[in-house]
Amino acid sequence: MTPRRPAGADAFPKLPVEPSVTRQAEEGALYAALDLGTNSCRMLIARPRDSQFQVIDSFSKPVQLGQGLEASGRLSRSSMARTVHALQVCRRKLEQHHVINMRLVATEACRRARNSRDFLRTIRRETGLPVEIINAEEEARLAVISCAPLVSRMTETLMVVDIGGGSTELVWIDLEDVEPKDRSRAIMRLSEGFSNPRPGGARVVDWISVPLGVATLRDQFADVEDDQGRFALMSWYFEEMLADFAPYADGSPDEGFQIIGTSGTVTTVAASHLGLRRYDRTKVDGLSMTSEQIDRVIHSYLALGPEGRRADPRIGRERHALIMSGAAILQTLMRVWPTDRLSVADRGLREGLLYSQMVRDGVLTPDGMNGVA
Repeated sequence: MTPRRPAGADAFPKLPVEPSVTRQAEEGALYAALDLGTNSCRMLIARPRDSQFQVIDSFSKPVQLGQGLEASGRLSRSSMARTVHALQVCRRKLEQHHVINMRLVATEACRRARNSRDFLRTIRRETGLPVEIINAEEEARLAVISCAPLVSRMTETLMVVDIGGGSTELVWIDLEDVEPKDRSRAIMRLSEGFSNPRPGGARVVDWISVPLGVATLRDQFADVEDDQGRFALMSWYFEEMLADFAPYADGSPDEGFQIIGTSGTVTTVAASHLGLRRYDRTKVDGLSMTSEQIDRVIHSYLALGPEGRRADPRIGRERHALIMSGAAILQTLMRVWPTDRLSVADRGLREGLLYSQMVRDGVLTPDGMNGVA
């Protein structure tokens, strides 16, 4: 399967994302964003506040919607049942908070499955939720928008990497013609689309959606028993899928280059680097890690082996089976573009969905956001 490049909104607060508990809601319209991915179902409910937003409630559940999809091309009955159950919990939260403004989206697993349309009808019948399938470009665009606050004023060339369960999106952006103080805002304006950039604005040089994420890449090599051999094969296979990505062929720029990584893999590696026994978003989001630090964490995962990773509290029971496929993607990217630093983003599709809704409704403005120094 070859990478797809189809032809052809802004800041969120640096407050921690709330655990799945409820805050007392204040007055004001609430917005919801739901991301139904290949591995997880995740939702945020938030209220606009000045140029940011405040998270009121959240939900996250590993549903393994894409389990067996590689072999059959279809969503299985058991994975659909797990997902519907999770969505029923989401529906109750939406009703509890009286949320009217919402966008609920499904990504790679539903894009690929032959029975996804039937599944969406089942969701509507069982939960009443209007879940829609978005294309790969919109998924990439929303991830990019959510990372805008982490763009450095010194950045002239930016790559945003979103490692999902079923796919990995890479977006290569030229900021050289943008004033340093305006670079974060220029990224936010990409909510209007990757083509036809504004004069003097951010320009998307190229982007790609590789149909390999932590779940699908793992499934490709599930029959390889040797742990380190499987890791090497995953890394090699992912690199092969980048062959037609224009910036890959051209090599990385020498200066002013920033990579921002957003995914559970990236935040887990960051938390492991920090030695966190309990995840703390305020310490992870915005962290800068060197290639050497990333390699050290990945080597420690390999040294643990499957059983050791399963018991490691830094990784967690829900991620131990997926962490090495994600690590193979991350290490490959850091090797291909030999920058010595990665910016860690604990933000992504849900935050991009919230931002785009709020800006559309005029309750949030991108003008209050500036990039990091």
